[in-house]
Amino acid sequence: MSLAKGLGLLTLLWGISLLAKAQEITVAAAADLQFAMQDISAGFQRESGKTVKVVYGSSGNFFQQIQSGAPFDMFFSANLDYARKLDAAGLAEPGTLYEYATGKIVLWVPADSKLELKNNLQVLLDPSVHKIAIANPEHAPYGQAAVSAMKKENVYDRVAHKLVLGENISQAASFVLSGSADAGILALSLALSPNMKGRGRYVDIPPADYPTIEQACLILKRSQKKDVAQAFLEFIKSPKAAESLRQYGFGVKQGTEPKK
Repeated sequence: MSLAKGLGLLTLLWGISLLAKAQEITVAAAADLQFAMQDISAGFQRESGKTVKVVYGSSGNFFQQIQSGAPFDMFFSANLDYARKLDAAGLAEPGTLYEYATGKIVLWVPADSKLELKNNLQVLLDPSVHKIAIANPEHAPYGQAAVSAMKKENVYDRVAHKLVLGENISQAASFVLSGSADAGILALSLALSPNMKGRGRYVDIPPADYPTIEQACLILKRSQKKDVAQAFLEFIKSPKAAESLRQYGFGVKQGTEPKK
């Protein structure tokens, strides 16, 4: 290959790379969305040709990072309040805040556990339970919900010394999966994920035991790719995305029902 042709090929590849980057947004998403978001972003890419790079973590940590200027295009929070505060502070693109789902928590134990889950959170008082995994309630909405539920069932004070805190709900789930904890209060979306399905048992924690986990997303004002972000936001509002969320146990708004 001649030098001129080689340089031409490099220029073409560089141009393709720049175009691909221009069609990609970076999203900060709550860890409970890990598997649902994989399905949703893949569907969006098939339909639009645009890609979504997702970074998962705790909503509270992302909230702090975004306030400090982290270069995300969108934020998917497991806590509506974090999204509202960013919107009120002028850090969100006006009119883009959208409540995409409500989350649920479950009590999960490994498949070989002898614990009887019919007693729900009271089972945490069993002497064989030495460690209980939850997300850190300081910055993770699912951890806050777990603490609320334990307090409502009057077990928190008796098991607080057994708690093992994950940086986010995904890490809390990994503690129980690895055997580092005997039980975990986790997001239903993770209990239904391919990573955990068949590897344990769970019971729903009554929704009345904890405040509704209202989840919301928005486009960040500093995004340089608002057109791609807006297209992804519209996809999130579609029946296809809603169905993916339902498959992982999320509650979604009426009006996004699948077409018959």
